[in-house]
Amino acid sequence: MSSNDTAPDASPDPRDEKPQYVLPLVVRIERDAPPARTDALETSARAVLEILADDRSLGEGEWAQAMTDWQDARIRKVVRRARGAEWRRAVALPGITVTGAGGSEVRVFPPVPLDGWPKELAKLQVSGTDLDDPAEPGPVPEGAAVLWLNPELDMSAGKTMAQTGHGAQLLWWALSDAARKTWREAGFPVAVRTADPERWARLTSSGLPVVRDAGFTEIAPGSCTVVSEYGAAGLVG
Repeated sequence: MSSNDTAPDASPDPRDEKPQYVLPLVVRIERDAPPARTDALETSARAVLEILADDRSLGEGEWAQAMTDWQDARIRKVVRRARGAEWRRAVALPGITVTGAGGSEVRVFPPVPLDGWPKELAKLQVSGTDLDDPAEPGPVPEGAAVLWLNPELDMSAGKTMAQTGHGAQLLWWALSDAARKTWREAGFPVAVRTADPERWARLTSSGLPVVRDAGFTEIAPGSCTVVSEYGAAGLVG
């Protein structure tokens, strides 16, 4: 399984004929207290899962139509940064704020048209999301889904946050209702780790969900960025 805002191939893709939407994510980056990179990546993935599972996104919910329109086209995501008053204005808009284990804060908003961003979000910067880890991430927590990053790609934290969001979404789509329920009730435990080259080669040929990027920014079209794994034996249906 592979999908997301993947680059069009030679064959027409019906998704390109539909109105295009984007899922906005805003990460809080204060000058004196930036989040750790891995914590931000994991929090971004959880934010995407939270909005996918939210009652407002389902059935007759207030966000349901926007979510459907977005997922019927290419599942674009854009991560922007905010601090201080910018962050306060962002959290005043309808959305969901998710806080990571290390204190990272990411707010996800219902999808908007590509050219229809709320002014409070349109003013926010995409650049400047370079983050570091103060220490190497520890072992993957028991029961967590793992979003494995391509060891050969160099992406900004903002770009990578969008990719981990894609990886989480593909995994959500691939799971059975029972597995989704178990994962949700556990709080969507997610770990983001960079695979070593040998593991990456195995993962990309395993049949697990793989994210292939459209190449609009930073990396070449069709690049594999994330492989999503859940359960001791891989994907649990």
